[in-house]
Amino acid sequence: MADGESVRVAVRVRPFNQREKDRDSKLCVRMLGPTTTVINPEDGKDKSFTFDFSYWSHDGERMRPDGYNECGGEGMGTDGATYADQKKVFDDLGQGVLNNAYEGYNSCLFAYGQTGAGKSYSMVGYGVNKGIVPISCDEIFKRIEEQKASSPDKYQFQVTIQMLEIYNEQVRDLFSKTNPSGGLKVRMNPKSGVEVVGLTEWPVGSYQEIDERIETATKNRTVASTNMNATSSRAHTVVTITYTQLELNAKGPGKHSEKKAKMNLVDLAGSERAESTGATGDRLKEGAAINLSLTMLGNVITALAERSNNPNKKVLIPYD
Repeated sequence: MADGESVRVAVRVRPFNQREKDRDSKLCVRMLGPTTTVINPEDGKDKSFTFDFSYWSHDGERMRPDGYNECGGEGMGTDGATYADQKKVFDDLGQGVLNNAYEGYNSCLFAYGQTGAGKSYSMVGYGVNKGIVPISCDEIFKRIEEQKASSPDKYQFQVTIQMLEIYNEQVRDLFSKTNPSGGLKVRMNPKSGVEVVGLTEWPVGSYQEIDERIETATKNRTVASTNMNATSSRAHTVVTITYTQLELNAKGPGKHSEKKAKMNLVDLAGSERAESTGATGDRLKEGAAINLSLTMLGNVITALAERSNNPNKKVLIPYD
C-alpha cells in the first residue's frame, strides 16, 4: 500500500437508538485516542482494547444549520474523547483507500458489526451526513479536475462503478431490476482475479453522475424492519470503483504508462440473534444466511492473520 500498511482496524460507537432509550440502557464504553474500554455493568470491571482508531460518535455533536453533525466537544463518560464526525472517519480511513488507488493498488474497506450498529451510516450516510462511499466518489473527481487543470495534456482518466448485493447466498446486480434465477455466477479470472459474470459496469464522468447511479442502486437494496433495526440491511452490499489513470508519453513518444486500481467498499449486513430481532419466516432465513457468511468471513480473516504471522506454515485460506 502507498503508506506501507496493509491492514487498519477502527471501531466506532453510535448514539443510543430509541429501543435502547426505552429500556433505559446504560453507557458501558469509554474511549481515549485509539483505546476503547468496555465496562462490565454487573461488577464495574473494565477491559481495554487498542485499535488503529477509536471513534466516539455517541454524543458531543453539534448540528449545523444545514443538518450536518460536527464535533461539539467532549462526550459523556469519555476520557476526553470528542465527537468523531463523518469527515473525521473518512480522513482516517477513506482517504487512505483513495491514496492507494491513485498509486495503482487495489484496496478494500468494509464495515462489520451487529445489526443496527451504524455500519450503513458510516459507509453511505444519510442526508448531508455523507458516508465514506459518496465522499470518496466526490474526492476522486476533485482530484481528476485538479490533475487536468495542472497538466491538461499529460493524463487521461476513466472511472467506472459496479454495485452488487449478496442476498441469501446469491449475487444480485443492483443496477439491474431483473436478475437470473440463482443469482449471478462468480468465477476466478486468471488475469483480473475474482469477477462476477454479467455484472453491470457503468462508466461515470462526474460526481453527480456517480451519485445518481448509487442512489438508483440503493433503492434496489434489500432492507426490512426488525425489532433491532427499522431499516435493517438484509444483504451484503459491495460498491466497486475502478480508477484508471493513463500518463501519456511517460516512457517516450507514444509509450504510455497506466495505473489501474479497484476500490471495494463493503457494507456488510449485521450479525443477528433471532431472539433479539424477533425474526420469523423470510427474516429468519435471511438472518441465518447473513450469520453463515459472516462466520465464513471470520474464518478467512483468521486464516490470513495466521499465515501472516507464520509465513513458513501452510495455511488453507477458505475463500470458497
